[in-house]
Amino acid sequence: MEKNDVVSTLNELIQTCKDGVEGFRTCAEDINNPELKAYFNDRAERCTRAAEELQDLVIDYGGDPAVSSHLSGTLHRRWVDVRSAIAGKSEQDVLDECERGEDVAKHYYEAALKKNLPEDVRLIVEDQYRGVQLNHDQVKGMRNQGRARD
Repeated sequence: MEKNDVVSTLNELIQTCKDGVEGFRTCAEDINNPELKAYFNDRAERCTRAAEELQDLVIDYGGDPAVSSHLSGTLHRRWVDVRSAIAGKSEQDVLDECERGEDVAKHYYEAALKKNLPEDVRLIVEDQYRGVQLNHDQVKGMRNQGRARD
């Protein structure tokens, strides 16, 4: 894989991490449950560290790291804000949207892992992907618990 392709793939993942930071922070702002608020803030911080790790790799590969989120992530958050303003934000709604965001993150990481990444990059991307899977599964579990209580 050429260096430009590695940099492009990493920048895509950086934008995905930035989406995660913004998405988890939005969830933390929109929820009253202190445990969930702490969980979402922790996940936002983890996404920040993941983006920084990828940005360092981009620099190592001679590229300019991405500094913003995907446009589609921004548009999704705005749609969620509009929907929430109209319908109100229940804990279940926030968890649903968070899981949806993690589905998107899984997609980007899975696409990256299908590529012929250099070994040093692959190890980091695989490690971060496991974190994305864990986030997804935890949020899904919390969402399903909420539905079982309803």
